[in-house]
Amino acid sequence: MASTDSTTVAKDGSDLAGLEAGLDALESRQSYRTPFRQTFVQKILPPVLAVALVLAVWQALVSFKVVADPTKLPAPAAVWDVVQTAWLQGELLGYIWTSVSRGLLGFCFALLIGTPLGLIVARVKFIRAAIGPILSGLQSLPSVAWVPPAVIWLGLNNSMMYAVILLGAVPSIANGLVSGVDQVPPLFLRAGRTLGATGLKGTWHIVLPAALPGYVAGLKQGWAFSWRSLMAAEIIASFPDLGVGLGQLLENGRNASDMAMVFEAILLILIVGIAIDLLIFSPLERWVLRSRGLLVKS
Repeated sequence: MASTDSTTVAKDGSDLAGLEAGLDALESRQSYRTPFRQTFVQKILPPVLAVALVLAVWQALVSFKVVADPTKLPAPAAVWDVVQTAWLQGELLGYIWTSVSRGLLGFCFALLIGTPLGLIVARVKFIRAAIGPILSGLQSLPSVAWVPPAVIWLGLNNSMMYAVILLGAVPSIANGLVSGVDQVPPLFLRAGRTLGATGLKGTWHIVLPAALPGYVAGLKQGWAFSWRSLMAAEIIASFPDLGVGLGQLLENGRNASDMAMVFEAILLILIVGIAIDLLIFSPLERWVLRSRGLLVKS
């Protein structure tokens, strides 16, 4: 009898060990270098083909006189000539840096304000009832609406630019964090309190890590709002002392009725927005997903 019981226990132990090994194998991440050909086909080729298709359609509209007036739709070659001229004159990087430096600095300020504000709104019921609807309303308010009062209050200077960026980005960052905190399972909070993670310690070790997906989504949307807010401010509030950013370049092209310059500014604004997303927010999203086992290479 004792021999039978020991055999059963040994068998159960081996089964549990096998089950545990199987689960570990399922959860293990296989790290290997993706072949360049696979990376090229899956990630590089599709956007290249999309850009080529847009350029082909654009050139066809010009070549077949669908839009006969070059002052309304310049050829891609004309836009490229304007870009090349700005590069050779050393002005192109200046346009980009003026706007990107403002946008990133303003976004950092918005991050420092929107993160604690979102936590307070998410955790304090009275404050949430008081200003939660206001944050949602501010998020839906067009950023361009803040430019005239900011000019009147602060004048034509960089402070006005940063104020417009803050008013456009802070509500999105705060609302994103509030949404992330609302999705934290109550079990996590109870487990944290049981382990002594209360107050600021619980917020840092439990709430913020669990709310990361919503928070990152809010950050991405906050950057989009801050970039659009900055472009609106540069277009409307043009002043020589502010320098020439991408928005000011767009406005200069409109004033000169130079559609090639207008398209140059639009393309640069688009390229900067895509570059920031690819260099900052896409890796951050992948890291968050991978840390939760949602983006595992197989």
